[in-house]
Amino acid sequence: MTAAGLDRSVTATALDDADRLGAQLIRFVRAISRAKTQLAKAGPDGLDKLAYAMLFCLVHDGPQRTGKLAEGLHAEISTVSRQTRSLVAHGLVERRADPIDGRACVLAATDEGCRVFAENRRQRNLWIAEVLADWPDADRSCLIELLDRLNRGIESTPPLTTEPN
Repeated sequence: MTAAGLDRSVTATALDDADRLGAQLIRFVRAISRAKTQLAKAGPDGLDKLAYAMLFCLVHDGPQRTGKLAEGLHAEISTVSRQTRSLVAHGLVERRADPIDGRACVLAATDEGCRVFAENRRQRNLWIAEVLADWPDADRSCLIELLDRLNRGIESTPPLTTEPN
């Protein structure tokens, strides 16, 4: 059954392709994780990948409460709170009064946080451009289109929790 509730027979070829793609995705995630770790080492001392992920969310999605940030990152609130202390100490994030409920606070990227994020993004883009430097324009465009399609499919299709019938 698919997420839409339709029966779809899965062929042996489709399962083999899924297995090969799964192996490549694992390889990809590991390679990206290594690269992110190296980039994080070049950033402000004491910030890890989750801290940069938090900064990304705050820059892109704007100020938000710790709970919403934790939910979006699939992290425990205590972990996000610990990373928040580090980000605040580095001057990359600040606590502000929640405009909806002044008794609560939201986290927001500071100007320095936005600058650090923009610099990391610039370095990432330079690295990716170097990785793809010998790819034809059409191949780069195709990769972007296919990754977008894959991401939309992953985002809209819940994982199977049991074996299909």
